[in-house]
Amino acid sequence: MSRSLSSEQEIVASLRKIIRAVDLYSRRLVEAFGMTGPQLATLQEVARLGPTSASSIARAVHLSQGTVTGILARLEARGMVTRQRSDTDRRSIIVSVTPAGEQLLGTAPSLLQDRFRRELESLEQWERSQILATLQRVAALMGAEDLDAAPHLISDTVNLQAGGTMAATDGSTVVSDGRE
Repeated sequence: MSRSLSSEQEIVASLRKIIRAVDLYSRRLVEAFGMTGPQLATLQEVARLGPTSASSIARAVHLSQGTVTGILARLEARGMVTRQRSDTDRRSIIVSVTPAGEQLLGTAPSLLQDRFRRELESLEQWERSQILATLQRVAALMGAEDLDAAPHLISDTVNLQAGGTMAATDGSTVVSDGRE
């Protein structure tokens, strides 16, 4: 006779499903688009904010200054952004999106899964607000309010290898079961 799951077990199972869905979508984003979630979010924020500092971008995307600096270096190497010294404060670096970056953003997918985005948009505003508040509360309960918001199991840059293994360029390796 099987026993029902406790609330704690059901919460853990739901969180695992969410993490897995985010991980799978992040992998698909890299495979299909050649850009990680943090890179795309950073590029979107540079475009939204206009010419701005890396620290402003880091605050906007909820990532550390160091993480954003690495992302910006990769985006600059791909010709998506430029970094130039400020005319008014030579110590400051100003980041701007390039025409190539703007073009890429015009074809970029959503950072949310399409199905999730459609379902979320179909909800009433109060339901969306309630979901957001609940997720923020879960993050607070976990002590995660100040953690980087980078996708799970995905480094800023990755090399995809055969056999369901994902090796990050920072030396870590994530192994999947290959059933994505």
